[in-house]
Amino acid sequence: MTIAQTERRLKKIHITLMRNPQFAMWSGMLMVGTTSVVEDCPTACTNGRDKTFGRAFCDSLDDKQLAFVVLHEVLHIAYRHLFIWKKLWAIDAQCANQACDYVINLELRDLDPKAHVIDIPLKDGKPFICLDERFRGMNSKQVFDILRAEKQGGSGGSGGGLDEHDWEGAQELSEGELDELAREVDGAMRAGVSAAKKAGVGGGNSSRELGELLAPQVDWREQLREFVKAVCSNKDTSSWRRVNRRFLSGDTYMPSMIGEKVGHIAIGRDTSGSMGGAELSASVAETKGIAEEVSPDKIDLIDWDGVVQKHEQFEGSAVVDVSTAGLRGGGGTDPRCMAAYLKEKGIKPECVIIMTDGYLDDWGTDDEWQGVPVLWAIVGGNKVVAPIGKTIHVGD
Repeated sequence: MTIAQTERRLKKIHITLMRNPQFAMWSGMLMVGTTSVVEDCPTACTNGRDKTFGRAFCDSLDDKQLAFVVLHEVLHIAYRHLFIWKKLWAIDAQCANQACDYVINLELRDLDPKAHVIDIPLKDGKPFICLDERFRGMNSKQVFDILRAEKQGGSGGSGGGLDEHDWEGAQELSEGELDELAREVDGAMRAGVSAAKKAGVGGGNSSRELGELLAPQVDWREQLREFVKAVCSNKDTSSWRRVNRRFLSGDTYMPSMIGEKVGHIAIGRDTSGSMGGAELSASVAETKGIAEEVSPDKIDLIDWDGVVQKHEQFEGSAVVDVSTAGLRGGGGTDPRCMAAYLKEKGIKPECVIIMTDGYLDDWGTDDEWQGVPVLWAIVGGNKVVAPIGKTIHVGD
């Protein structure tokens, strides 16, 4: 085939995969970046955004095998392999390449075990991809560590791979391009999750790496600032750092009003029996940090378990440093007691921030919380997401 013919063939395969409900999870990702065909690529390659295919390599595969390769490149991009694991590449490029491939190929084989749409590429009648059941449930770093140890011990083979990984090309993307790519990938992945649910597929055989991707490790303080800015900020300070655009048409330069200062917040700390020493320590350590981050005029600091155990008030961010010895509680867990307490005392803050391990049976309702925005700051590694309000995971 000519390059143009191969490009048309790849486009048809992309469309086939996008229309197949079995691959709904990846429908949006198939549109990320560019797809090109060249003569000098021995197999296929990605720089973490764009996909490149060698014409002769494509000609050596049937449509199902080529569809497998297409999705293989898509998953490298979706999992941000060439950015997340660049340190592994710097240590041992071969092991890094293989580790990423092992994770991807297991998932692709599970997606279509009977090879109705995608099939494992063969060379001389044998699979020539990195595929090993012992790596099931692992991410690329865990696989890399095993491969690296085996290689150093002399038990690892030279290994091969289905494609090339353009690590150098990935590093050449600008900061702006990386930010745009991250937003595009995140949007495509989350849209894919929704599409897969509607199609009634996906989830059962997803890799650990997919779970980690969809629950990204984000600085909780950044999330806290975003929450405050969205629901509680008062534009009470002028700044020349940002010119007010409304006056530009008249050649007048005026400052914009900025500010993220909060008038009054309530911080609730879970002191129930399910909160272990580490969780209580995290709760205490972060309480002052929360106050400093949002710079409020007033804070109601409330300790609760099944009932409200302690209530203190502070001006501004002057929350005193306390130890776990100062916490009261140890009983059941019901945050609604705090909601009822606020309502009973006539306290209606601009927002409520709850520090908890998230092991709750009832989170309350918007009415119980008086319609006040609630931020659940989950400590201790529990990945639960509250059914109301916003959830962040402290320590991630």
